[in-house]
Amino acid sequence: MPREQPVASHSPEGEADGLRKIIHVDMDAFFASVEQRDNPELRGKPVAVGGASGRGVVAAASYEARQYGVRSAMPSVTAKRKCPDLIFCKSRFDVYRAVSDQIRAIFHYYTPLVEPLSLDEAYLDVTEDIRGIGSATRIAELIRADILRETQLTASAGISYNKFLAKLASDQNKPDGMCVIRPGQGAAFAHSLPIRRFHGVGPRGAEKMARLGIETGADLAQKDRVFLRSHFGSFGDYLFRAARGIDLRPVRAHRIRKSVGGERTFQQDISEDHALTETLDTIADIVWERIERAEARGKTVTLKLRYNDFQTITRARSLSKCVEDKAEFTAIGHALLEETQPLPLPIRLMGLTLSNLEGAEEEEPEDTAQLSLL
Repeated sequence: MPREQPVASHSPEGEADGLRKIIHVDMDAFFASVEQRDNPELRGKPVAVGGASGRGVVAAASYEARQYGVRSAMPSVTAKRKCPDLIFCKSRFDVYRAVSDQIRAIFHYYTPLVEPLSLDEAYLDVTEDIRGIGSATRIAELIRADILRETQLTASAGISYNKFLAKLASDQNKPDGMCVIRPGQGAAFAHSLPIRRFHGVGPRGAEKMARLGIETGADLAQKDRVFLRSHFGSFGDYLFRAARGIDLRPVRAHRIRKSVGGERTFQQDISEDHALTETLDTIADIVWERIERAEARGKTVTLKLRYNDFQTITRARSLSKCVEDKAEFTAIGHALLEETQPLPLPIRLMGLTLSNLEGAEEEEPEDTAQLSLL
């Protein structure tokens, strides 16, 4: 079905010239929504994508399941205890990838400057209005309408003048919502939010900040850079800028790839052996699919762990030849994970990366993308 042909119009008040116009599009409960779309019997019911066994982990949860407290990376037994009627679906990454490709084609209709973060979210720079639509807000409306028409799935969008604020905005009115943060409003918007809404701040991080008297963006803005660095290391620099709504990063549509990877920040810190193992397997599945898509071959596998005190460690192993297949890639990841045992603290983030590449395409912009819906 042809897309709606946009009609040029004047920019609405507040969309000032000279600033970037960034859209962050985030699909709503993507994996679970695809399962509900393809199986009408699941619609309106609590659904989890992942393994239902005693060692299983929830990869994604529908909004109906989230009402019971079911979250991604949660052990399946815990999820079932919270929601006895929870329906588990086996993940189908080939289907999710195909739908993601449809969505990405829609993005590219409106701008060549698309930076995917994962299968279900991306940044778009629409400063150059190639379709003569007239405003970033209207472009976001058209994109969401196109996605709904072509995939029967809903998306939320945030529109602002930098990536940090656009991502905050896309989460403001989920699901199936939209939010605009106009020039001059960024700092005030960041100040109004609970600190847990800041990207990268998990439950344990929020608890640590609360002990330091930081519960909102406004509280964070009262702390200077030296204080934040002393308590959070290099992450303090990000927090200092974020509290002021500052983000100068461009949308990166293309760059030479040096690695292919993915990482996941958990809703809840994990330390149990079965949860670590299942999570690593899931990350390896997604990352290897990216590796195959990029036609990449590499010799170095790196495991990244971030403890709940924000300390980050990495373990790497390099081979004399390229990693042969997903089984070898996953096995190396598990061997690296074994080297970190026993964990001194629960972890809030895990990542797995293939580097030292040969023959990778210049396509995916994220060397280590956040896997927002594992």
